[in-house]
Amino acid sequence: MDSGLWVGVLTALTALGASYITARATSRAALTQARTAALAQALREQRDRRRATYREMMRCAHDFSEVTWQIDDVDAAGDREGEDRLLTRMYERIGPAIGGLNRATHEVRLDGPADVSVAAEHVRQMARRLQPRLKALIGAGSPERREEYDSAFREFRDAYLAFITRAREALEVRDEDPAL
Repeated sequence: MDSGLWVGVLTALTALGASYITARATSRAALTQARTAALAQALREQRDRRRATYREMMRCAHDFSEVTWQIDDVDAAGDREGEDRLLTRMYERIGPAIGGLNRATHEVRLDGPADVSVAAEHVRQMARRLQPRLKALIGAGSPERREEYDSAFREFRDAYLAFITRAREALEVRDEDPAL
């Protein structure tokens, strides 16, 4: 065989090998890019879902707070009968507000992360703790019962503020997150 033919065959094989290696590298790069894009999309969707869930939790906590803030109207009523009427109305509204918090807390449990779920559960528990303190105010104008109610409300508020902090931290985009 002629050496020119061998050079031609060797050149052709080298070209085919280089083409094969280039095609594999291009394929791997495209696959890596597709995986990175899919991960980034999944993280965006998770973040959006969490944001919506956390907003719902915050809306329900606000609805609960709107009921509890009516204690100012009770203070302004001036007579025991008027106070009891307002307290009874508040008590009737607090149950459905806690129901909203229950539902929102379950949604936060699904979307997580765990520390935000724990904070949401604490908000729910503090709201439930406030409910009997409100009922105890009806018909009893004692300063001790009012202090128990006020203390329970402060604990609810502190739990709510802690939830907001945890939720905000969970939604933050970190620099080490290359997908976002």
